[in-house]
Amino acid sequence: MKTDIGTAGPGRQTEPTLDDPILPRMFQVRRIFSETADSFSCELQPSDGEVMHFSPGQFNMLYVFGVGEIPISISGNPDKPKLLVHTIRSVGPASKAIRRLKRGDLIGVRGPYGTGWPVKGAEGNDVVIVAGGIGLAPLRPLIYRVLAEREKYGRVALLVGARTPGDILFQRQLERWRGRLDIDVLVTVDKAPRSWRGNVGVVTSLIPKIRFDPATTTAFVCGPEVMMRFTAMELEVRGVPTSNLHFSLERNMKCGIGLCGHCQLGPYFICKDGPVLGLDKIKKLMALREI
Repeated sequence: MKTDIGTAGPGRQTEPTLDDPILPRMFQVRRIFSETADSFSCELQPSDGEVMHFSPGQFNMLYVFGVGEIPISISGNPDKPKLLVHTIRSVGPASKAIRRLKRGDLIGVRGPYGTGWPVKGAEGNDVVIVAGGIGLAPLRPLIYRVLAEREKYGRVALLVGARTPGDILFQRQLERWRGRLDIDVLVTVDKAPRSWRGNVGVVTSLIPKIRFDPATTTAFVCGPEVMMRFTAMELEVRGVPTSNLHFSLERNMKCGIGLCGHCQLGPYFICKDGPVLGLDKIKKLMALREI
């Protein structure tokens, strides 16, 4: 909280203005729609008309009145901030309450918080984007930005892994991206019916199928922690510098501003120092159990 007291004339002072980082802004639900059997997207518009600008990779705290608050990465287009989009797995009381909201209902939003994907630093490099399950949602703003400025990057590859074909997020959008000539899009699933004609296996099995120059490649990875560890190992073995590997972590964030300590990982608070962190910072921490 900060207080700004200025002079308004002899013997006078302006009224204090308070900027409370814990106070949510009100947004109206524009639309909620299913993505998979257990996930959905929520489109929000600011009640005060002031758009929320964000960087790819940042997250918000979403507050449902009478239920609680949860951290959710922003999954919309950073170049279209008038519409704030979050893609959410329906797994707890707050997420299920959001799923039940109707058009015009109010929801509290705090943020955006945290570090974003270092998109600028990847300019001139090949780009490898690896997503596991719901991890594609925090990566989508990055994909929007890279494709909007496609001429600034070398080869671009998007590798997506899911449990089953029905668990693949943004399927229509993936098909549109697959139809472009300037990005390689590969999808794999852990288990599939006989009708599935795509890849079957873990997402790291897709890495040998793409072309990139390891020495000048920047990788962006988000998914379950075990998937991220094996992806890091595979890319390092292929020669991608540790400093060029970036991950988005989610660890029970509660306050969003580094005060409560719930999301601490070694010396880092994921809500403030992350959620995007370089492998050079977290490699040893990811190998430790119960930290």
